[in-house]
Amino acid sequence: MTVGKPSQLQSPSSTLCSLQGSLLTLAILTLISFTYLSFKSLHFPLQYGSSSPQVSAVGLADGGESDVEEIDFTNIYHSPEIFKVNYAEMEKKFKVYIYPDGDPKTFYQTPRKLTGKYASEGYFFQNIRESRFRTEDPDQAHLFFIPISCHKMRGKGTSYENMTVIVQNYVESLISKYPYWNRTLGADHIFVTCHDVGVRATEGLPLLVKNTIRAVCSPSYDVGFIPHKDVALPQVLQPFALPAGGNDLENRTVLGFWAGHRNSKIRVILARVWENDTELDISNNRINRAEGHLLYQKRFYRSKFCICPGGSQVNSARIADSIHYGCVPVILSNYYDLPFNDILDWRKFSVILNERAVYKLKQILKDIPDAEFVALHRNLVKVQRHFQWNSPPVRYDAFHMVMYDLWLRHHLIKY
Repeated sequence: MTVGKPSQLQSPSSTLCSLQGSLLTLAILTLISFTYLSFKSLHFPLQYGSSSPQVSAVGLADGGESDVEEIDFTNIYHSPEIFKVNYAEMEKKFKVYIYPDGDPKTFYQTPRKLTGKYASEGYFFQNIRESRFRTEDPDQAHLFFIPISCHKMRGKGTSYENMTVIVQNYVESLISKYPYWNRTLGADHIFVTCHDVGVRATEGLPLLVKNTIRAVCSPSYDVGFIPHKDVALPQVLQPFALPAGGNDLENRTVLGFWAGHRNSKIRVILARVWENDTELDISNNRINRAEGHLLYQKRFYRSKFCICPGGSQVNSARIADSIHYGCVPVILSNYYDLPFNDILDWRKFSVILNERAVYKLKQILKDIPDAEFVALHRNLVKVQRHFQWNSPPVRYDAFHMVMYDLWLRHHLIKY
């Protein structure tokens, strides 16, 4: 019988290194998992198989409010059960402190107007003040809201250079007056702007761009948007002119629809290639109101798919329009981090394409089987609540989804 050598005992230093290595591996895997969910819906081009998306209906009651509401937690979410549990925890615990400083008659505290394609910024300003999440005690706060509106400055004729100075002076005053920024160098602070002027106005302020959680309507990977830190604010054109669409498939006889200004390269190509097509309803200009009342909105009701190319930015309010009117959005934009992308599985209620797919657009849409279109449309109706702003806010609406995204990100902050 051969006797093996006795195993050697590990030294304390080697045990410590092994433990540190294990913790580092766990941290890396956690970060990769979170980033994966953010990118999961953005595989280009979208491939269609023979099987239809599975649509299940599980009615679950959520008693977060005084009245019980039935919520259909289906596979429109990446992780339905995790969303349900985390959302309930957010409602019970999440607190945000709003800095009271700044003259409310200028650019601070007061919301932007609640109409138009940049209304999301105004709704957030108003909703956060009237919601359960606001706290007057900064020691209870998970996050701190910097309430300054670059869009409001732009409306008053302020130049980008002066906007940058105003924002910088305001933030520096908060840093010097309060201890909260210095605990994390601003990592637990929120800055909200829907208009692209907010992105331009803060480009020269690295402490905001790199440190704070930015909720923006122009979330493009190629201009500094950081998916695991920042939040894509949905750009919603409210109020909607007509009621929400749904359960109206028999009326949708047009294959695809788009009408708009040619203010980007992809829109120019879209109009040039398809505006004379007999199956796609493509107009290279907005529909003239003189031709009839709400003709533009009514075209959404008649169409199966609504083309949503990026405009001057990667985003477009047309995506939320399509969702509201029950027309399956076709996202035709590169580098776009879609709103709530780490929560919602956009492949279950939209078609996501790289811009180069514009030349094959009609064939791609025609190749989608009827059963798959029905499933996409059915799921689309289920997500409509997530792209609606309300005052006061309503559970699961756009405001609460933004807050949920912020709730997920605050867990990454330790001090």
